[in-house]
Amino acid sequence: MAAYLPFDPNPRTPSKMPPPLACDSQFHVFGPAERYPVLPGAAYEMPNATIELALRLHSILGFTRGVIVQATTYGADHQVILDGLAAAGPSYRGCANAVVLKERDDAYIAKLHDAGVRGARFSRAGLGPSMDANDVERALARVKELGWYVKLQPEPGGIASTIEPFRRLSVPVVIDHMGRPDPEAGDADPSLQVVLQMLLEGNTWTMLSLGEKITKAGRPWDDVLPIAHRMLEVAPDRCLWGSDWPHPVSPKQPPNDADLLELLYRYVPDQALLQRVLVDNPAELFGF
Repeated sequence: MAAYLPFDPNPRTPSKMPPPLACDSQFHVFGPAERYPVLPGAAYEMPNATIELALRLHSILGFTRGVIVQATTYGADHQVILDGLAAAGPSYRGCANAVVLKERDDAYIAKLHDAGVRGARFSRAGLGPSMDANDVERALARVKELGWYVKLQPEPGGIASTIEPFRRLSVPVVIDHMGRPDPEAGDADPSLQVVLQMLLEGNTWTMLSLGEKITKAGRPWDDVLPIAHRMLEVAPDRCLWGSDWPHPVSPKQPPNDADLLELLYRYVPDQALLQRVLVDNPAELFGF
């Protein structure tokens, strides 16, 4: 298991608080291995990144809603999500890892749904359980039956190489991290092109997240601003934001989470648009 750097344990108060009912649309929770067994061969684990610390972070940043996204660390075992949702309460939702639709029975899926899970994330290669083309096709059919959304984690080199099975779906599609385009390529970047095209088609959402890893220029991440601005211009009603706490698979020290929220404020200087991204859009997609 590779060694990655941990989250900043001392989140500061941001320069301004987000609007009431703001939603952190992607964060992860972990726990001690004796309670939540780590999948053999897992790429990483962060046992100290508990739901209690996540809720403390949200209190400091000013968030009262959130979506707990299952880490690949636990594979199809979603007990950490079930416990996290029980602790967080009805203002939180969950997103499963899509492998659960391959490995668990209908009763287990119903248990997740009843707890507040409303989506299935298809993870990038190399981080955990794999799914072949037939597995993906069956999982997508199950997502449609459940009335869930599809969530896509891009490869580090961008979403363009893996997007094809998820084009033209009838369920909502959430593309994480703006599709991880290359800022140096500008409008010619194939991942940027495909995300913008899917946003124009009307059934796709994107997360204005992970600017600190997408950047090629480094702090203060200026090269990522034009990417976020393009997506907000195309689909202001289908852009979301997530902290991605506790920032797993980070070879560099993750920023303070207030820094990342303030980067969003640079993407979205207009207060009415910020209300959409942090409150109205997630309320529509996640059913708050």
